[in-house]
Amino acid sequence: MENVRKRRGSDPHSTAGVCKENAPKKERQPFHFDLWLCLTLQNWILDFGRPIAMIVLPLEWFPLNKPSVGDYFHMIYNVVTPFLLLKLMERAPRPVPRTAVHLCIITFVMGASIHLVGDSINHRLILSGYQLHLSVRENPIIKDLKPASLIDSFELLYFYDEHLGHLMWYIPFFIIVLIYFSACFSDSEDQEKMPLSGWLLLGPSSLYYWYLATEGQITGLFLLAFLAMFTVRIFQKCKGLAPDSNSSFLFYSFSVTLLLVSLWVAYLWDDPVLRNKYPGLFYVPEPWSYYTLHIRESH
Repeated sequence: MENVRKRRGSDPHSTAGVCKENAPKKERQPFHFDLWLCLTLQNWILDFGRPIAMIVLPLEWFPLNKPSVGDYFHMIYNVVTPFLLLKLMERAPRPVPRTAVHLCIITFVMGASIHLVGDSINHRLILSGYQLHLSVRENPIIKDLKPASLIDSFELLYFYDEHLGHLMWYIPFFIIVLIYFSACFSDSEDQEKMPLSGWLLLGPSSLYYWYLATEGQITGLFLLAFLAMFTVRIFQKCKGLAPDSNSSFLFYSFSVTLLLVSLWVAYLWDDPVLRNKYPGLFYVPEPWSYYTLHIRESH
């Protein structure tokens, strides 16, 4: 018995060694290339490609009193994007507040659906001569409407399309992105660096977010989201936590987007017509307004 006690006493680190072996090891989070690729493709096809498809496809295929091809693209987007965001949350390395995520998804779908209706009618107005680089009351096809109260109705439509719809669409989107971003930090010393596939997706992803911030007129909201991401990154680094490859992909995408938005604003800084339409704190012209003013008018 004494020998047994001696052997037990002579190995004080045995219990600690067993605990170390049985403790769950922190695994490196892989880069979610499949989800990021799907998000990038559907953003480019279903969102950016929506107005292009409406321009390219013959009008006879989609009468003005029926949904257009862009409307169908928008409907698919409203289903696919929330699904991909939920799948992304399922892969978050740390637990996320599910109630907040579900509320954001519900609000996201509602805002995108409001925008679907407003944008659909807006497209039909464009086919009738509506000019995007002018305000509602300055448009030739609207300013002479009788009774004049109809103009108020079109301004309400514009508010739902460009303001309320966008805010209810993009605020929950950025909150979801921030929740996921915050969950992608750990104290693992062996965090996976962003792979080549991530660097290849960085360009298309950043360019789409540039389109999102400019065409959606949410530059202020985008800047707040980027500032929040930057703050979270600094705060987590101070705690000794490192970002994984997915967190780095999001941060780099938003950084390049900020550069692209700055270059876009600098390029159109002295445009008098666009300056008149966008007189607010953030002068960020919409790409489609630039198209109707400088490209379509010249052809």
